[in-house]
Amino acid sequence: MSYIIDRRLNSKKKSTVNRQRFLRRYKQHIKRAVEEAIHDRSISDIERGGEVTIPRRDISEPVFHHGQGGQNTRIYPGNKEFVTGDEFQRPESGGGGGSGQGKASNQGEGEDNFTFSISQEEFLDFMFEDLELPYLVRKQLKDATAFETRRAGYSTSGSPEKLHVVRSLRAAHARRIALGGNDRKEIRALRKELWALEALPADETSQEQMQALRDQIAELDKKARRLPFIDDFDLRYNNLVKVPVPSSKAVMFCVMDVSGSMTQSIKDIAKRFFILLYLFLQRNYKQIELVFVRHHTHAKEVDEQEFFYSRETGGTIVSSALQLTADIIDKRYSPADWNIYIAQASDGDNWDGDSATCSDLLMKRILKKVQYYAYVEITTGPHQNLWYEYEQVHDAFPEEFAMQHITDAGEIYPVFRKLFEKRTEGAA
Repeated sequence: MSYIIDRRLNSKKKSTVNRQRFLRRYKQHIKRAVEEAIHDRSISDIERGGEVTIPRRDISEPVFHHGQGGQNTRIYPGNKEFVTGDEFQRPESGGGGGSGQGKASNQGEGEDNFTFSISQEEFLDFMFEDLELPYLVRKQLKDATAFETRRAGYSTSGSPEKLHVVRSLRAAHARRIALGGNDRKEIRALRKELWALEALPADETSQEQMQALRDQIAELDKKARRLPFIDDFDLRYNNLVKVPVPSSKAVMFCVMDVSGSMTQSIKDIAKRFFILLYLFLQRNYKQIELVFVRHHTHAKEVDEQEFFYSRETGGTIVSSALQLTADIIDKRYSPADWNIYIAQASDGDNWDGDSATCSDLLMKRILKKVQYYAYVEITTGPHQNLWYEYEQVHDAFPEEFAMQHITDAGEIYPVFRKLFEKRTEGAA
């Protein structure tokens, strides 16, 4: 059998190129293996690399080989027991028919599934592939601050603080070479001639010739020195221009319920969801701000450390978090300048009558200003009253508002993918 190995894409580090080719070829299989690996990991090590397994049957490679060719004669054994239309009886269990229920054997061999290691970067690439912030649009700022100052080469005029010293000295040096090059060349030639005369025995004629050469060298040297070291013509200044730049800035509000009705297991699932969201945003978007809001009976804007690790708890008034979120948007994040996203996690249990206040706040103050609002209810029992109020909000804002239900930790990643899968672009 002959093998044809294509090495045209290989560089000096051909193993790296071959690895990337392998990852591209079995992309779907690796992606499926990564999704399965996520379910078996804790949130603390979800972003590390590791080993993934692909069934051996899925990695068969096409090969070139020599065909048999020519004319062949084959003799097959005869058949004296069966005729066309007869049915074969299924072997009984344990009869060696391959049913899988037979006894183990100490003979035979086979092939295991193909297992290989992927790096942290490769793991995250497959983990967050095809995910994005929905309806992220580029917004043009209306005031003068929307213009960004950028460098646009160099100019021969400008203010002193924009002077580029290196460019100016380089221009001055080039000017001195261009204007004094011939004189310096002539000086070098005269000096060689003078040194040759000085090596010969001295006489009256040679003394006169040497003096004439010295005078000529001095005159040329004096002429060369008259060239200024740097002139106004040599000065170069940084040329800065203002360019209007569309803004794609985004802010994500993370709103988490930490009330007494949230058991420790529910809080753990909520934290896992937000850690996964935080990891996704930090990896995929450079210009994005995060606002963390915790709430029980009162809502409070906190930092990342307190959001994930504080033990404060209390009753449940969800509207306090929505009220604080709306106030922060009004004060700091204008919808004209920012893409605004909100992710909320709760068990859905709320104070009587407050759920109606929540839906009212969403429809009147929040959803008209945001690109996307994702609500996750975490409960193993039936839906709570907040879920039914939010269903009405979803009916009124089907594009901007999404809601999902999580019952255990294994559903975090599938729900996350549903909430942040790629959608068609739309205006806010």
